[in-house]
Amino acid sequence: MKFGLSSLLLCLLVQPAVAQRKYNKTIFGPLKIETVNVNGGTFDMGDDGGAQDRKPAHTVVLDNFMMGKYEIKQQQWVALMDENPSLYKCDECPVTNVTYDEVQEFIKRLNEGTGKKYRLPTEAEWEYAARGGSHEDLIKEKHVRGGVNELLVADEKKGMMAPEKHKKGDKYSGRNGGPQSIAWYKNNADGHVHRVGMKQPNDLGIYDMTGNAEEWVSDWYYSKGYGSKDTVSNPTGPVGGKSKVVRGGSIENEGSELVVTRRAGYLPDTKARSLGFRLVEEK
Repeated sequence: MKFGLSSLLLCLLVQPAVAQRKYNKTIFGPLKIETVNVNGGTFDMGDDGGAQDRKPAHTVVLDNFMMGKYEIKQQQWVALMDENPSLYKCDECPVTNVTYDEVQEFIKRLNEGTGKKYRLPTEAEWEYAARGGSHEDLIKEKHVRGGVNELLVADEKKGMMAPEKHKKGDKYSGRNGGPQSIAWYKNNADGHVHRVGMKQPNDLGIYDMTGNAEEWVSDWYYSKGYGSKDTVSNPTGPVGGKSKVVRGGSIENEGSELVVTRRAGYLPDTKARSLGFRLVEEK
């Protein structure tokens, strides 16, 4: 009889937890990640006039990809992970205070639940999307425009070519104005993150790449910059290292630190009230 009561008590304790997981998935809809199609192209990555780790500026060619329209929200994290690590609680705000490895576990569960393939963006993809992408599509062969041969850059992966004369991109990730209209940052955030999508988006319709939470990306961090001015296609960064790259400004930053070329290196086990992430979906 004692064993029977113990078993019953265990069932009563377990059932609410299981029900809560099912409830979260139903209500919060974590399997729906809104993405924006980013046409591949070529752009100048980095900044020769900026900090040492942003040099040298160099040409990058990227394939098409699907970038998350918003930073991953707390309600999405809770629905898959059953807890909210964020110091400031708000369902529609970006989840923060998550390590790189915890993000990888979230992605694993998300992919298993959806049958899709999500991942962190590379920092090249992140900067290209933050700048607003390029208006130049990849082309298959050299051609003449206005009677003048265009200089072209080879995309080794796909045998495609991209115009070398291209859109450089924007200083901040927003359509108009300075940080006040496009970002939550030190001057207007009141010390906490805010609901995603409340500030102006950039030219691609992507929100909060300039402020709110800074974001983990997939690359290992190299503190002395990019190492070469050579043109590269779909770069993924160094093969190893101690720290992972973090991109974008946050609620902790001054307006001058919100530029799209800002990068930092954090140990993978780092947690911070202003550190979150967004995802790329592979097709």
